[in-house]
Amino acid sequence: MGIGVYFIGARGNVATTVITGALAIRSNRATGTGMVTEGPEFRGIGLTGLPDLVFGGVDVNSKPLHEKAIELGEARVLPSQLAAALRDELTGVDRNIQTVQGFAYGAIPKGGYLAELTRIEERIARFRTDNSLDRVIVVNLCSTEPHFAETADFDTPEALMAALPKAGGGFCTGTLLNALAALRQGCAYVNFTPSQASELPALRKIARDSRLPHAGKDGKTGETLLKTVLGPMFLARNLKVLSWMGNNFLGNNDGAVLDAPASKDSKLRQKDVALREMLGGAFVRTDIQYVPSLGDWKTAWDLIHFEGFLGTPMTMQFTWQGCDSALAAPLVLDLVRLVDLAWQRGESGMLAQLAPFFKNPLDGHTHDFHQQMAGLYAWLDTVRAGQTRERK
Repeated sequence: MGIGVYFIGARGNVATTVITGALAIRSNRATGTGMVTEGPEFRGIGLTGLPDLVFGGVDVNSKPLHEKAIELGEARVLPSQLAAALRDELTGVDRNIQTVQGFAYGAIPKGGYLAELTRIEERIARFRTDNSLDRVIVVNLCSTEPHFAETADFDTPEALMAALPKAGGGFCTGTLLNALAALRQGCAYVNFTPSQASELPALRKIARDSRLPHAGKDGKTGETLLKTVLGPMFLARNLKVLSWMGNNFLGNNDGAVLDAPASKDSKLRQKDVALREMLGGAFVRTDIQYVPSLGDWKTAWDLIHFEGFLGTPMTMQFTWQGCDSALAAPLVLDLVRLVDLAWQRGESGMLAQLAPFFKNPLDGHTHDFHQQMAGLYAWLDTVRAGQTRERK
């Protein structure tokens, strides 16, 4: 028996990095650098070990996982020797990944939305049964999808299920159906993307009624992480931020997807929300540009124009360069372990303590990264206190 980790987008750059990294750490070919849950604060609280995680999922890409890992090694995302050293293990995981046919936003899946939901539920159920799993956590790592209109059909589970059989194109997205299927199948759910999913009222009610935990949305890995660290600094020093301009350049598949205006708009909603809420009236704008030659290596350049004592104008600039998948992968493993721990403790609904991992946390009450981490550490204290009482 083990804990299933079911990826939507299981052969993408991030999922491949997650799986390869977990296998490498298990076999002592790598360390857990970058994983928050490998820090000293998390020792001795009963986190699920990486050897207990069983990976699987779906992807529209049929390329075998070990071949994808080879590509990432050649792109310097992964150490070049790992794909060859872990070929057998990667091939084993690949047997748990199904190639599926997705549907573009605006299109209707084969047989309609309800038929697609049924197919997704059957795949998740088969993954659990075939691997004799205790629990399954579904993690959305697929490309960003455009936003759809949130009508009254999404207010309750009953309204949503009644609308699915008769809904036309553009009613919802694959991400929404995967999240709905996960919760209906009794799985925990993590949305690492900006796409609409378990934050919708109908899905939140299913999670509450079924006592299932869920978290999201949009993993906070690079530029936005710095924004949520630096923004509170300006506030604490009573320096007035006038404008904060950001430019992001990336070239992987996510960059190509975000080159489409609708998907870019969905992403930018999450990237700007933290600063807008923290800084109030400051002019905040971020842009994302697709640069194919960059591959998985992202560059972000930010210009901060602020006002100091006696109205003196000043500027701060920073450049962030990093490997997108290598930044995201350890956080995905952290989220899986922390969601599982909360689930074992009987926690359900939106997990506020996981706010520091997301650009737009579903139940985080602040965007200040240090306050978010303080909330996570406070939760760890309650975990330890509960474990102490159980031992007594």
